[in-house]
Amino acid sequence: MTDLALALSLIAAISLGAQWLAWRLKLPAILFLLAAGLLLGPGTGVLNPDLLLGEVLFPMVSIAVAIILFEGALTLRFNEIRGLVKVVRNLVTIGMLITFAVLAFACHWLLGVSLQVSLLFGAVMVVTGPTVVAPLLRTIRPRAELDRVLRWEGIIIDPLGAIFAVLMFELVIIQASQEAAVHSLWILIKTMMLGGALGLGAGVAVATALKKGWLPLYLRKIGVLAAVLLAYALSEQLQHESGLLTVTVMGMYMANKSELDIDDIMEFKEDLSVILISALFILLAARVDVGNLVDLGLPLVILLLVVQLVARPLCVLASAYTKKLSWRDKAFLSWIAPRGIVAAAVSSLFALRLQQAGIEDADKLVSLSFAVIIATVVLQSLTAGPVARLLGVVREAPRGVLIIGANSLARAVAQSLRKAEIQVLLADPVWENYRLARMEGLEVYYGNPQSEQAEAVLDLSSIRQVYALSPNRHQNANAITHFAYLFGDKKVFSIRSSQGKGFANQESATFRARQILFSEDCTFAKLNSLLMQGWQVKSTKLKEAFDWDAYKERQKDALPLFIIDKKGFLSPVSNGDQKPEVDEVIIALLPPQEKESQNAA
Repeated sequence: MTDLALALSLIAAISLGAQWLAWRLKLPAILFLLAAGLLLGPGTGVLNPDLLLGEVLFPMVSIAVAIILFEGALTLRFNEIRGLVKVVRNLVTIGMLITFAVLAFACHWLLGVSLQVSLLFGAVMVVTGPTVVAPLLRTIRPRAELDRVLRWEGIIIDPLGAIFAVLMFELVIIQASQEAAVHSLWILIKTMMLGGALGLGAGVAVATALKKGWLPLYLRKIGVLAAVLLAYALSEQLQHESGLLTVTVMGMYMANKSELDIDDIMEFKEDLSVILISALFILLAARVDVGNLVDLGLPLVILLLVVQLVARPLCVLASAYTKKLSWRDKAFLSWIAPRGIVAAAVSSLFALRLQQAGIEDADKLVSLSFAVIIATVVLQSLTAGPVARLLGVVREAPRGVLIIGANSLARAVAQSLRKAEIQVLLADPVWENYRLARMEGLEVYYGNPQSEQAEAVLDLSSIRQVYALSPNRHQNANAITHFAYLFGDKKVFSIRSSQGKGFANQESATFRARQILFSEDCTFAKLNSLLMQGWQVKSTKLKEAFDWDAYKERQKDALPLFIIDKKGFLSPVSNGDQKPEVDEVIIALLPPQEKESQNAA
């Protein structure tokens, strides 16, 4: 295919199809994007990125990788590293170096690949990434400790591993182009100093502009993107190969700048990442030389076994020397380490530059990297569940609740559920609601709960149901549509925003396909108004001497909200048709004059 407009349109359409298929099948999108690229490229020859884009390919990949690294660095907050358990700290430091050494040696010794390319291969393959790990954890539901370790390892190793790979690449490329070792060392130091200084300066400039409001709201996102591209290009002009380090340092500074609100930037990053990652994966996979992989034969198979059965277990054994983790826990951690987008993008960019520098075996870097990505993602996606069940590290059936919104009504409901020993997590993008929930001691996520960042950070393995209690109808609709995909239609509920029967409530997918919370007239406005008048959410355990009929007789004005059954599972009251039994708990909204009688019960 030589028509550029047609090819780009086809890539866009196939990217959308791959993302949709991944969404429907609840599998990592990387699987379908890679499959599409391999089919279009080496499979059928329909797509040849080098012929199609020519000299534009290299700068396009460079810019895309720079944006991905910058946005990955935005997630690296130092306070989160300091608060992590020792196991995670060790995995991203000692474990990373062990993985690098084992894979670099194996690549050089088993496959006979040049030392420079082997070192880069080892450096690139240390990165796992949350976009691949998070969907696996959500499906498997391992124990809380294991979930936390793997989730945070993926978040932190993403930018840290990328920085390590960039530094290793600079060392390799500089050494390859210089004769004197001392001069090579000076060039490396110069590159690191310039990249770090320029990245820090760009970060300070952009953070200052955002904090002082020099950019209007509608220009914040595009302004930061333009600044990232400008910093990258300027750094490359001043010192070749320093641009990736510059944008990484820039992102790290902005992520750790106090009182800098970058949530809208992060949200924009997620939309941009979907576009870049999808297109980039298809283009890069289409460049994979399958012939290289076939020629490598058995040594490549052995290398993949080393990745799965040697490098990762050694990494975990050296990092998880704690009595808090059993041998079963360590075995599970040793099995899970899928590679993702950063490994694919960085390896492809490095391969292009290595080929330009005339380094031997540069063309093998992409093929080897994609082989590891495909093998780890496919193998672990298919086997992680059975392995977790075999080792006995799967959690019990979840009972927790995710509440969309942290407003006064959501907080009141959350407090009552928490007192009933139901795990509750709130999510709200409004800072004041977030602040008040934190002050009340509630677990709350600040931001959009459907975002990629939330997916990486939030532990949803203990969540059974989702209740949308926001006054914003569109926020409720978006949230439960998203979480219905994860938990099923029967596990997501939304409160009515009003009693109106207009088009919005009748025709939206929210009210056609999802379940409605509470009775017909229990709208957000009504319940919130009752709370303002002094009503309170209270729980009562029914007994033989005080059954459901007695409860209704005493609490005539009560508005039942939830029932907790004898096994401790929560279910919302809908239209008042549920009849709780003895030893079950009823949670209801009670008028202020009935508080004393409630306490007596």
